[in-house]
Amino acid sequence: MPKFHFRLATLLRIGESVRDQRRTQLAEAFRADELLEQRQGMVAQQLADARDLCRKAATPGAVDLDRIVETQRYELTLLAQQKQLAHQRKAVAGEIERRREAVLAANREVRVLENLRDRQHERFRQEEARRDLREIDEVASRTAGRGDDA
Repeated sequence: MPKFHFRLATLLRIGESVRDQRRTQLAEAFRADELLEQRQGMVAQQLADARDLCRKAATPGAVDLDRIVETQRYELTLLAQQKQLAHQRKAVAGEIERRREAVLAANREVRVLENLRDRQHERFRQEEARRDLREIDEVASRTAGRGDDA
Protein backbone atom coordinates (compact mmCIF):
# COMPACT_ATOMS: atom_id res chain seq x y z
CA MET A 1 0.00 0.00 0.00
CA PRO A 2 1.61 3.31 -1.05
CA LYS A 3 2.08 6.04 1.51
CA PHE A 4 0.53 9.49 1.15
CA HIS A 5 2.97 12.05 -0.18
CA PHE A 6 2.10 15.76 -0.28
CA ARG A 7 3.97 17.18 -3.25
CA LEU A 8 4.03 20.69 -1.78
CA ALA A 9 5.46 19.56 1.57
CA THR A 10 8.66 21.54 1.01
CA LEU A 11 6.67 24.67 0.25
CA LEU A 12 4.62 24.06 3.39
CA ARG A 13 7.79 23.71 5.50
CA ILE A 14 9.16 26.93 4.01
CA GLY A 15 5.87 28.69 4.74
CA GLU A 16 5.93 27.46 8.33
CA SER A 17 9.51 28.64 8.67
CA VAL A 18 8.60 32.08 7.31
CA ARG A 19 5.60 32.24 9.65
CA ASP A 20 7.80 31.36 12.63
CA GLN A 21 10.32 33.99 11.58
CA ARG A 22 7.56 36.60 11.31
CA ARG A 23 6.32 35.65 14.78
CA THR A 24 9.82 36.09 16.17
CA GLN A 25 10.10 39.50 14.53
CA LEU A 26 6.75 40.51 16.02
CA ALA A 27 7.88 39.36 19.47
CA GLU A 28 11.06 41.45 19.07
CA ALA A 29 8.97 44.51 18.24
CA PHE A 30 6.81 43.90 21.32
CA ARG A 31 9.98 43.63 23.43
CA ALA A 32 11.26 46.93 21.99
CA ASP A 33 7.95 48.59 22.85
CA GLU A 34 8.09 47.16 26.36
CA LEU A 35 11.61 48.53 26.86
CA LEU A 36 10.51 51.95 25.62
CA GLU A 37 7.53 51.84 27.96
CA GLN A 38 9.82 51.01 30.90
CA ARG A 39 12.13 53.85 29.90
CA GLN A 40 9.13 56.20 29.74
CA GLY A 41 8.19 55.17 33.27
CA MET A 42 11.71 55.84 34.49
CA VAL A 43 11.78 59.27 32.85
CA ALA A 44 8.37 60.10 34.31
CA GLN A 45 9.65 59.12 37.77
CA GLN A 46 12.82 61.19 37.30
CA LEU A 47 10.68 64.13 36.18
CA ALA A 48 8.47 63.81 39.26
CA ASP A 49 11.57 63.62 41.46
CA ALA A 50 13.07 66.72 39.79
CA ARG A 51 9.85 68.68 40.25
CA ASP A 52 9.68 67.61 43.88
CA LEU A 53 13.28 68.73 44.34
CA CYS A 54 12.47 72.07 42.72
CA ARG A 55 9.50 72.56 45.05
CA LYS A 56 11.65 71.77 48.08
CA ALA A 57 14.33 74.20 46.90
CA ALA A 58 11.72 76.98 46.61
CA THR A 59 10.45 76.66 50.19
CA PRO A 60 10.57 79.71 52.45
CA GLY A 61 13.95 80.57 53.81
CA ALA A 62 17.26 80.45 51.98
CA VAL A 63 16.58 79.83 48.29
CA ASP A 64 19.22 78.04 46.26
CA LEU A 65 18.66 79.72 42.91
CA ASP A 66 21.41 77.77 41.15
CA ARG A 67 19.82 74.52 42.29
CA ILE A 68 16.40 75.60 41.01
CA VAL A 69 17.80 76.63 37.60
CA GLU A 70 19.78 73.41 37.33
CA THR A 71 16.71 71.35 38.24
CA GLN A 72 14.59 73.19 35.67
CA ARG A 73 17.18 72.52 32.98
CA TYR A 74 17.15 68.87 33.97
CA GLU A 75 13.33 68.92 33.73
CA LEU A 76 13.58 70.31 30.19
CA THR A 77 16.00 67.53 29.29
CA LEU A 78 13.63 64.95 30.74
CA LEU A 79 10.67 66.47 28.87
CA ALA A 80 12.67 66.25 25.63
CA GLN A 81 13.43 62.60 26.42
CA GLN A 82 9.75 61.96 27.09
CA LYS A 83 8.85 63.47 23.74
CA GLN A 84 11.53 61.42 21.98
CA LEU A 85 10.37 58.21 23.70
CA ALA A 86 6.75 58.91 22.73
CA HIS A 87 7.87 59.42 19.13
CA GLN A 88 9.85 56.16 19.22
CA ARG A 89 6.91 54.25 20.70
CA LYS A 90 4.68 55.59 17.95
CA ALA A 91 7.17 54.34 15.34
CA VAL A 92 7.40 50.97 17.10
CA ALA A 93 3.60 50.75 17.20
CA GLY A 94 3.58 51.19 13.42
CA GLU A 95 6.23 48.50 13.09
CA ILE A 96 4.26 46.18 15.37
CA GLU A 97 1.20 46.62 13.18
CA ARG A 98 3.22 45.97 10.02
CA ARG A 99 4.74 42.83 11.54
CA ARG A 100 1.35 41.68 12.81
CA GLU A 101 0.01 41.93 9.26
CA ALA A 102 3.03 39.94 8.02
CA VAL A 103 2.30 37.21 10.59
CA LEU A 104 -1.35 37.09 9.54
CA ALA A 105 -0.38 36.83 5.86
CA ALA A 106 2.11 34.05 6.62
CA ASN A 107 -0.54 32.24 8.69
CA ARG A 108 -3.00 32.47 5.79
CA GLU A 109 -0.44 31.04 3.35
CA VAL A 110 0.34 28.13 5.66
CA ARG A 111 -3.35 27.47 6.32
CA VAL A 112 -4.06 27.34 2.58
CA LEU A 113 -1.33 24.74 2.11
CA GLU A 114 -2.45 22.77 5.17
CA ASN A 115 -6.03 22.71 3.89
CA LEU A 116 -4.82 21.55 0.49
CA ARG A 117 -2.72 18.84 2.13
CA ASP A 118 -5.66 17.72 4.27
CA ARG A 119 -8.00 17.56 1.27
CA GLN A 120 -5.44 15.61 -0.77
CA HIS A 121 -4.83 13.25 2.14
CA GLU A 122 -8.57 12.67 2.52
CA ARG A 123 -8.87 11.94 -1.22
CA PHE A 124 -5.90 9.58 -0.96
CA ARG A 125 -7.48 7.82 2.02
CA GLN A 126 -10.82 7.47 0.19
CA GLU A 127 -9.06 6.09 -2.90
CA GLU A 128 -7.17 3.61 -0.72
CA ALA A 129 -10.45 2.53 0.86
CA ARG A 130 -11.97 2.03 -2.62
CA ARG A 131 -8.94 0.01 -3.72
CA ASP A 132 -9.14 -2.12 -0.61
CA LEU A 133 -12.85 -2.67 -1.20
CA ARG A 134 -12.20 -3.67 -4.83
CA GLU A 135 -9.52 -6.12 -3.67
CA ILE A 136 -11.88 -7.60 -1.10
CA ASP A 137 -14.60 -7.87 -3.76
CA GLU A 138 -12.16 -9.61 -6.16
CA VAL A 139 -11.06 -12.06 -3.48
CA ALA A 140 -14.68 -12.70 -2.54
CA SER A 141 -15.62 -13.28 -6.22
CA ARG A 142 -12.68 -15.64 -6.74
CA THR A 143 -13.55 -17.50 -3.55
CA ALA A 144 -17.18 -17.69 -4.56
CA GLY A 145 -16.14 -18.80 -8.06
CA ARG A 146 -14.04 -21.64 -6.66
CA GLY A 147 -16.89 -22.69 -4.42
CA ASP A 148 -19.13 -23.06 -7.48
CA ASP A 149 -16.53 -25.24 -9.22
CA ALA A 150 -16.39 -27.76 -6.41
